[in-house]
Amino acid sequence: MADFNEDKNTLTLKTVYYGPALSGKTTNLTKLHDLLQPQLRSDMMVLETKNDRTLFFDLLPVGLRTPSGLLVKVKLFTVPGQVIHDSTRKAVLSRADGVVFVADSQLTQIENNAISFENLLENIGKLGLDTNKLPILVQFNKRDLPDIISKDDVINLWKPTPWNIVFSSALEGKGVTETFEGILSQVYSQIDNQYQLHSKHGLAKTDFLNELIRSSPKANHSTNSSQENNLK
Repeated sequence: MADFNEDKNTLTLKTVYYGPALSGKTTNLTKLHDLLQPQLRSDMMVLETKNDRTLFFDLLPVGLRTPSGLLVKVKLFTVPGQVIHDSTRKAVLSRADGVVFVADSQLTQIENNAISFENLLENIGKLGLDTNKLPILVQFNKRDLPDIISKDDVINLWKPTPWNIVFSSALEGKGVTETFEGILSQVYSQIDNQYQLHSKHGLAKTDFLNELIRSSPKANHSTNSSQENNLK
């Protein structure tokens, strides 16, 4: 669903952070905003209410220019987690190129995670998207808290699925860039054939990821402190 504007020579990609209320979606984007190179990011917009941390979305556009001159922009959104905001979640999810599902690792939130993930799959279907083609990455957040589901249990539960898992503590900045890199890698693979990013525009996947993920020592420290599991 990437948006190509021929007149402006821009390609805009949309990534949505989805998940139950208070799972850490907004924290992910806030930390990512801090870790990205200043020239890649713009101001972050947050709309809040007393009922939900984020009523509509957070938007974090970042971008790079290819050797051919094409400007590739990546827009990141989060959706509200509360059940009453399902229509808003569906609207934000529309035309997504990739989805990060942010799960809460606390044992008390296992059911809420399941409900929210089922809601994600349901809305993907309603929007006419294909779960077999749409890049999806699952992040188990809040690993710094006590009473959390073990990594072994997460792996056993999700091993039958086709989706990659990242363990994180977004509040501490751990796993944030790995999550972003993981979903961007999948998105690139999905759109390269259609828009010939490599062959026509000279943008290989490694360059795409390096330009967007290349970060400060602060971010590198975060990267070395986290763990990703590929369960495919």
